[in-house]
Amino acid sequence: MSLPDGERALEILREAGCCSGVVAHCLNVTRVAMRLAGRLVEGGLEVDVALVEAGALLHDLGRARTHSVRHGVVGGEMARELGLPEAVVRIIERHIGAGIPRGEAAELGLPEGDYVPETLEEKVVAYADKLVEGHREVGIEVTIRKLAEELGAEHPGVGRLRVLHEEMAALLGL
Repeated sequence: MSLPDGERALEILREAGCCSGVVAHCLNVTRVAMRLAGRLVEGGLEVDVALVEAGALLHDLGRARTHSVRHGVVGGEMARELGLPEAVVRIIERHIGAGIPRGEAAELGLPEGDYVPETLEEKVVAYADKLVEGHREVGIEVTIRKLAEELGAEHPGVGRLRVLHEEMAALLGL
């Protein structure tokens, strides 16, 4: 299957059984991701904007089956079953937190793998997801604070989120 356009991506979410709240969240993440991607392109970076749109719309596909940390892996499996491009699958699998490295993935019971965003498109979607809480946009400091409260301030995931924020801020000229 080729890269789905926005309309097809929304159909995929609905056909998979994602509730209206998840669909609304994905639309809001997409709005933020597209704004970020546009700024990166204006800054002279090469960004596959269509991939960002498809990945942002489908990043929470796995929430049709689970709301646990496994939703990224489950969504990736669902996307593969649908024949979606591997680039979209990787965005879905790697958007959790600021990524989950191999060792932490094993501790969480995830399939063996490294779930840390690598490409610019993967990072844009993961970062945009951290700027949206439900239906509203929030500052990154809100997300960092909540993650620190949930996992502990010294948890490596909190540090990875700070690093992702610093990288994106530098690329965006913030």
